[in-house]
Amino acid sequence: MIRVKRVYDPPEEGDGYRILVDRLWPRGLTKEQAALDLWLKTVAPSDELRQWVHQGPEKWPEFCRRYHAELDSHPNAVAFLRQKSKDGWVTLLYASREERQNNAVVLAKYLGG
Repeated sequence: MIRVKRVYDPPEEGDGYRILVDRLWPRGLTKEQAALDLWLKTVAPSDELRQWVHQGPEKWPEFCRRYHAELDSHPNAVAFLRQKSKDGWVTLLYASREERQNNAVVLAKYLGG
């Protein structure tokens, strides 16, 4: 069971296991405010891919394809997330202002959530 939520939103009891899935720490947020259980950088898009997608919204479909390929190269981290989501609620946290087009949404779909 997977949820996606912006890391800047306040933690809620129903969040379950909270995982930050960004490569960079969110600006202006303390560790206490983030209330993370884990920061899993290995499932975040590479710096190159992250910078490339910011060049324009038309790149989104190709970003998703390339991000899936990157996720394929991290089977242990992906297996960990899938197992955690079977054990209970997992909330994938992201910092982007974009609610629909961000790596956590793609990751949740990739995991089958």
